[in-house]
Amino acid sequence: MDVSFNHFLQEMAGNPILLITVVLTLGVIFVNGWTDAPNAIATCVTTRCMGVRSAILMSAAFNFLGVFIMTQINSSVATTISNMVDFGGNTHQALIALCAALFSIVVYSTGASFLGIPTSESHSLIAGLSGAAIAIQDGIGGINLGEWVKVLYGLVLSLVLGFVTGWVVCKLVTIVCRHMDRRKTNPFFKAAQIFGAAAMSFMHGAQDGQKFIGVLFLGLAFATGQDGAGGVAIPVWLMLLCSIVMALGTSVGGEKIIKSVGMDMVKLEKYQGFSADLAASFCLLYSSLFGIPVSTTHTKTTAIMGVGAVKRLSAINFGVVKDMVLTWIFTFPGCGLISFIMAKLFMAIF
Repeated sequence: MDVSFNHFLQEMAGNPILLITVVLTLGVIFVNGWTDAPNAIATCVTTRCMGVRSAILMSAAFNFLGVFIMTQINSSVATTISNMVDFGGNTHQALIALCAALFSIVVYSTGASFLGIPTSESHSLIAGLSGAAIAIQDGIGGINLGEWVKVLYGLVLSLVLGFVTGWVVCKLVTIVCRHMDRRKTNPFFKAAQIFGAAAMSFMHGAQDGQKFIGVLFLGLAFATGQDGAGGVAIPVWLMLLCSIVMALGTSVGGEKIIKSVGMDMVKLEKYQGFSADLAASFCLLYSSLFGIPVSTTHTKTTAIMGVGAVKRLSAINFGVVKDMVLTWIFTFPGCGLISFIMAKLFMAIF
């Protein structure tokens, strides 16, 4: 399969469905950079280690590096996303179904936002692809259970490993620094938290950027008559395209999300913010290396909960836990059903 940039442009010019698919994917990447990426810097801003604007610009830069560098080191998350569903041998219909899946993500996210239902772009993407695959294959034969089970692992990792790692890291920091003067340790933890926020932004790009690279790669494969994208190296230009769009989305802002994650959930001190960032970064690195797609938002929030639990469980706002559970309850069946209906509709029309 020719994966050069010129060939990509030619395919889009001659295939309106591929063009729409690419536009929708880039739109979702932009929104992801806008809504999800600010979680990476929430603790850094709310503990006043960095100003909002400088933190957002730093996050945009490290999101870019995360997509670009991690995809070259290990692209297993992108591979998992592109292999988790089977759209069948009819590549024209497969591309239509893929377009419907992306359209359903936009519809679901918009509707959920209007109704106040919490969403996750990562989970919406997985649900949308699965619903479209079931529609085109007329059954669960369109789901690659061997790859899809990694999504279930991701749900557990983002909840359990995030909380436990956050608690362990913060507990260790507390033990090591228990006899130190807080006034002397604060400057260190201020610098350390800036490092932690940069690492968290890097891993957000590595995780979420790869998910959408997998979708774009799948669309290009369908447009060129391939029924899958296995065995083909991801081109550098595609990594750059996804990382730039995500970085642009991050640079737009996200002050409301920063306040919600960094202030409303747990009131953090500098050493706690550092512990949460370090713990979440480790969990995302582990998941990325093993090709497990996880929600970066849920990983970060559970790490913050673990940090808060070191002092007392009552320090945690369990309303956030409820929001995460609601996300799982509504997103997979909700977005999956919309994608199924849209795929059937699109295939009938086109």
